[in-house]
Amino acid sequence: MTPPPRTLLREQLLALIARLPDGDVQVGPLVDELGTQGMLLLVILLTLVFLIPVSIPGVSTVFGAVILLIGFARMAGRALWLPGAVRRRTVPAGRLRGALDTGLAWVRRLERITKPGRLSRLTDGRAMGLVNDSALVLGAVLLMAPFGFIPFSNTIPGVALMCLAIGLLQRDGLMVLLGHVANVLTMAYFAVLIGGGGLAIRELFMRFWPA
Repeated sequence: MTPPPRTLLREQLLALIARLPDGDVQVGPLVDELGTQGMLLLVILLTLVFLIPVSIPGVSTVFGAVILLIGFARMAGRALWLPGAVRRRTVPAGRLRGALDTGLAWVRRLERITKPGRLSRLTDGRAMGLVNDSALVLGAVLLMAPFGFIPFSNTIPGVALMCLAIGLLQRDGLMVLLGHVANVLTMAYFAVLIGGGGLAIRELFMRFWPA
């Protein structure tokens, strides 16, 4: 897949956001706007809403499922396919557009530090491609984890996915590396959340049902 010019990344996202209709937005038409050649750009678009402390119920599950399928499609070298149930899912356009507009600030920051061709060993070759596409799948699974109302539980995997997608589009190995690191940080954060929740449940159990 030939990456689009670096200067066009923000413009393409802005143009797509401008075309969002009023009312609820269906996932299918949103995906169709970019087509199969824009899968990585679509990953960036779908992660924008998770880069701000605003939760839109159900969005992480739906968008995470789309990114998961993008990862699998890239691993298989095939066009993106979405099941009808996912294509028909809707999100409120007003809240989506506001979140996307704010999330674009992250794209502007990341654009300033990207450098095409940097650490290209992390982006070139079939083996690295499989590793990086597997990281997209992992990031999507972490994004879909049921911690949506806990601070940063969507933001950290969202950053991971955006760094991976931008890095692969621009062939910037450092951005890809940052994406892998963010995935590891997400798993560590979730482990702390699960461990802390287990301790809290144990304390409640011992308080109300002492041995």
